Amino acid sequence: MPSQIQLPTTMSPIVPSDSIGFVGLGAMGGAIARNLATAGWAMRVFDLSGPAIDRARGAGAVAALSATDAVTGSAVVFTSLPTPELVEKFWVEQAPNLAAGSIAVDLSTIDPTTSRRISDMIASSTSASFVACTVGKTPAHAEKGEIPAFVGGTPEDIERLSPLLKVLSNNVYDMGSVEGATIFKLVSNLVGMSNLAVLAEGYVLARRAGIPADMFTEALRTTGGWSVQADLRLDWMVEDDLAPRFAVDMAAKDLRLSVNAAAEWHVPTPMAAASLSAFTTASASGHGSLDAAAIVEPLDPQRVARGNRAAR
Repeated sequence: MPSQIQLPTTMSPIVPSDSIGFVGLGAMGGAIARNLATAGWAMRVFDLSGPAIDRARGAGAVAALSATDAVTGSAVVFTSLPTPELVEKFWVEQAPNLAAGSIAVDLSTIDPTTSRRISDMIASSTSASFVACTVGKTPAHAEKGEIPAFVGGTPEDIERLSPLLKVLSNNVYDMGSVEGATIFKLVSNLVGMSNLAVLAEGYVLARRAGIPADMFTEALRTTGGWSVQADLRLDWMVEDDLAPRFAVDMAAKDLRLSVNAAAEWHVPTPMAAASLSAFTTASASGHGSLDAAAIVEPLDPQRVARGNRAAR
């Protein structure tokens, strides 16, 4: 019987005993980090929010002293940060601290041009590598490892990460490149948020015609107008439950990145541009920190007059 081939250290699959650094414990990042820590992975986490670190520690993670401490000596370092500018700034500063053979994995929703610059910078200046790993669904799903992951990097790096990805995600899709991984997440949000913008207009129009909210929901469910966003957010819209799960400002940011990326590639996106305008209007009207369902607010001033603002 042939002996088992031993991979070189830098090609070995990542295992739970390897040190995993994680920087950025916001709603989605925090949920992913807690899921990995609960599953027994050796997590060292950092965030500017003390309570976010405490929640990760409660799941079994160890608090890093700083971002540099989280990066140094880790086999894998995750980032989950809110903007492309912050992601690039972080990696420009921290790339020299990456261990030889380690993998930088960015979970953030950023544009493909920025992701490619980071990947090339790490490849040219270190002996580490970079993988883009965007994710879908909600923090509640992420806490249980029930999210899709859209990855882009070398086949070798993705194979090394596979034991970790199988805990993080229940569906892993190799998008072929960092550009593929980042643009797919933007496309997903482009479609979803554009759908939500139209749903809000339809809801207000139906209500103006005197159709009760519960009848609108029940009837729409039987038609082609129903969608994942309707399933997720229509009840929140009806009940004025606008507590931020995915905020208007974050949706506007993602749509802006989508439209800008499309323009760079000479792809027309008139519907996405209109959706971006709708979310920008909601933000400018003072609803930016509320859930994306608050896109309905500027469409129906009577909602404001009623003063029905549950669960803000």
